[in-house]
Amino acid sequence: MVVVDNVAGGPAIGGVRMAPDVSTEEAFRLARAMTLKNAAAGLPHGGGKSVIYGDPTMPLDEKEGLIRGFAAAIRNLNDYIPGPDMGTDELCMGWIADETGRAVGLPREIGGIPLDEMGATGFGLVAAIDVAAGRIGLDLPGARVAIQGFGAVGRHAARFLQEKGSILVAASDSRGTIAAPQGLDVADLVAHKSAGRPLTAYPVGRALDKDAIVDVACDIWIPAARPDVITAANADRLETRIVAQGANIPCTAEAEEALAARGVLVLPDFIANAGGVICAAVEYRHGTQAQAFAAIDERIRMNTRVVLEEAARTNTTPRNAAVSLAKARVHRAGQTRRWR
Repeated sequence: MVVVDNVAGGPAIGGVRMAPDVSTEEAFRLARAMTLKNAAAGLPHGGGKSVIYGDPTMPLDEKEGLIRGFAAAIRNLNDYIPGPDMGTDELCMGWIADETGRAVGLPREIGGIPLDEMGATGFGLVAAIDVAAGRIGLDLPGARVAIQGFGAVGRHAARFLQEKGSILVAASDSRGTIAAPQGLDVADLVAHKSAGRPLTAYPVGRALDKDAIVDVACDIWIPAARPDVITAANADRLETRIVAQGANIPCTAEAEEALAARGVLVLPDFIANAGGVICAAVEYRHGTQAQAFAAIDERIRMNTRVVLEEAARTNTTPRNAAVSLAKARVHRAGQTRRWR
């Protein structure tokens, strides 16, 4: 299923998500988030999203057949440019590009900038965290970090934060949580997971249930997996100063309001995790990896500052400020179109 939400700014860019439990509603919500994300990032693209019902761990030949079938079905949907998302990767985008002539997040061997390999989204997320930490007086060296979803976004965010001196005290995946107040070695944990072993089998720390990541006290809590992991029912369990949304729509509106009332700074998804789509837009225009990193850092830092300043000025939440910013940009882009 494909949802093209808006093309006022240009052809929609949005990821292809594969999971056995994706839904139509999820696709619509994610497509709108991409419209806001691309507009907020100042990209000449609208927002879209596609979901494929399937197990992303299926045999590779079966996955290729499914992805190529999907690509053939959208071959003439020229207003949509697919990119990698949960359950798909650079190789999948190569198959789609082979069928349709358009995709981003391609393998390096065919001219792409492999955004998951280089950690584009995690890099941008850390840029947003750096700006937010400065506003609340949090020093990143020594800051404790917990990450829900230790995949393509989470593991790179952990790596970039560790380079700034932060300490990963907990991480979770679909099988459980590993927590260590003294800190986890990020590179070693990544190697452990890359070998196919569950986080809970890591020899350092304490193995917990996957939902226990919500209860780990930290300074920075990063949701980097599925939508709606923080709701009104569990938001009060979070003990953190910053929630940096590495995933799309990871918190419900009620949860964000509850966290804001407690003084927790929530960085909206479409501001903080825009690194991947900024990288994709640079690739689409045949830019280099160095240009992509520079664009990610500049745009996300600037937008985070603008959003947090506007939220403080108007006494509203960062999300409300960010939505106003993005909608205004979509409206201005639409004024340039003959048919609107």
